[in-house]
Amino acid sequence: MRDAAKAKSAANVSNLNEGVHALSREQQSGLDASIDCARQALLAQQNAEGYWCYELEADCTIPAEYIMMMHFMDEIETGLQAKIAVYLRNHQQEDGGWPLYHDGPFDLSCSVKAYYALKLAGDSADADHMIRARKRILAAGGAARSNVFTLLALAMFEQVPWRAAPIVPVEIMLLPRWFPFHISKVSYWSRTVTVPLAILCTHKARARNPLDIGISELFTGDPWKTRFKTPSRSSLNKIFIALEKVAKFIEPLTPQWIRNKATARAETWFVERLNGEGGLGAIFPAMVNAYEALDLLGYPADHPMRVTAKKAINELLVIGEDSAYCQPCNSPIWDTGLACLALQEAGKADTQTKKALDWLKTKQLLEEKGDWQEFRPELPGGGWAFQFKNDFYPDLDDTAVVAWAMHNAKSEDFDFAVQRAANWLRGMQSSNGGFASFEIDNEYYFLNEIPFADHGALLDPPSADVSARCVTLFGLLADETSSYQESMQKCLQYLAREQEDNGSWFGRWGTNYIYGTWSVLVALEKAGVDRQDPMVRRAVDWLKSTQCSDGGWGETNDSYFDDSLAGKDKKSTAFQTAWAMLALMAGGESDTLELHRAAAYLIRNQKEDGLWHDDAFTAPGFPKVFHLKYHGYDKIFPLWALARFRNLKSQADNG
Repeated sequence: MRDAAKAKSAANVSNLNEGVHALSREQQSGLDASIDCARQALLAQQNAEGYWCYELEADCTIPAEYIMMMHFMDEIETGLQAKIAVYLRNHQQEDGGWPLYHDGPFDLSCSVKAYYALKLAGDSADADHMIRARKRILAAGGAARSNVFTLLALAMFEQVPWRAAPIVPVEIMLLPRWFPFHISKVSYWSRTVTVPLAILCTHKARARNPLDIGISELFTGDPWKTRFKTPSRSSLNKIFIALEKVAKFIEPLTPQWIRNKATARAETWFVERLNGEGGLGAIFPAMVNAYEALDLLGYPADHPMRVTAKKAINELLVIGEDSAYCQPCNSPIWDTGLACLALQEAGKADTQTKKALDWLKTKQLLEEKGDWQEFRPELPGGGWAFQFKNDFYPDLDDTAVVAWAMHNAKSEDFDFAVQRAANWLRGMQSSNGGFASFEIDNEYYFLNEIPFADHGALLDPPSADVSARCVTLFGLLADETSSYQESMQKCLQYLAREQEDNGSWFGRWGTNYIYGTWSVLVALEKAGVDRQDPMVRRAVDWLKSTQCSDGGWGETNDSYFDDSLAGKDKKSTAFQTAWAMLALMAGGESDTLELHRAAAYLIRNQKEDGLWHDDAFTAPGFPKVFHLKYHGYDKIFPLWALARFRNLKSQADNG
């Protein structure tokens, strides 16, 4: 059936490029066939419980750290380790190193961890791929120039002295809220990673490393002469570097009773948030730190908390026949919300969509305790997490997407859930009018200058894409209530300020300016902003100017390093083409050559299974530092865009 449909679609691709008016019967048939195949394929991937959960792949740092964890704890599973090693070798670049994303530049820290993991797994330092990796690492200055998290890991494995990394004192748990640094002033991911890490660092945790494997060959000099050196980022950063040196000098003088009190407070904090089989923060780095901290604190291997913590980590593994890797987290709420929106646009899937929304309804966090309540203690809950279970940390972006899909269902079954979600979102608005992913007014930018924060991702400030999703929901509810008007207008002002000079918006959680621009143009449409508004027209013009010669759109993750690459890549991708189409249609375009060419691109690149398959990474976890590939994006968004294109054409043709 798929072969016949594809042949029929392909025959009409060139016609789609030509016509900019009503689709012919032949063209309509090809478009319908493409949409039907994509819908059936997406529905086939729905879990029996009602949700979708696609793989979420990061760079090789995460699987390398899984192998390092096995050797840290002396819990080596040789079969699994061998499969992860295959994955690491398969992702090595020709230059010998490893990147942060597909076709990205060499990354030193990722390469150091990948090399170490392979050596721990039994690869000989004299093997060709290890020689190539070592040469590339040494050419970049050697392991001593790795980032902070890598240096801390090497200190625990006794490859460098502790002075090679910045201090992470557990005494931060005793600091008052008025102090410049307080644990509540950083993002949720920073809190959950840092608290157990502070225990490990303060107590100088030592990896068991039963095979006594080292990587001294990755240093240009004596590893034990390594001292922490970081390029100065600003005048404030220089001050923090000086203060850090003083802190290192006086740290051994800390009274034991203070250290014990701080350690106990840190232990209480992270144990309270262990989150069962969801794991601390439901993210791999925090979960591993917690698991290792439990061991250091004396919890035996058979203690229920340790057993559950290990199980939570292993739930992130993707194990194939020949290779395996570990995900940074899972994304069922997000995947399911987006799949519902795509299917609602495509139609003919009401039963399956209702089942998905019913499942999502059971995951809403109404009464659960969360860190956000520290700043909004009187605000009733109503959010959703990103993962299967992450009660302490509901996500504003997920909440807006799920409530959007529930609102589209036009069912009384979801009215309460939507109202609680919208009310919670309104209460989580930052003072500048924008919305962050998890936090409120998390804009203590000076904290990104401390030596520990060389990744520059300590905070969770408002972003255009998350703010746009909240506006989208408020706009949908505008006809039913005026309760959200004030919040929506304040956020629209924020979005206007955030527009780039070229007309686009930055994509904090998707790559990059194409994603941000899609997010905001959809929000402006739902908020009722005039499509002739200069803000809209500038964005539409920018998108049109970045269309590729093949009719699609593509944008490299390199645009996070160089904004002159905004909206540009060597080739188009299906998911970014879909974002651009959805953005243009939200901006008032419905029957333009650009959209016809884009639809033709998607139909032409649809695979035999009815879906699309892009190699490109789709989003940053933290721009420039940690990037992700949502495996569901090239399956969900092209269907959504083609269905929207068809529906708008049908509306226009029928007057």
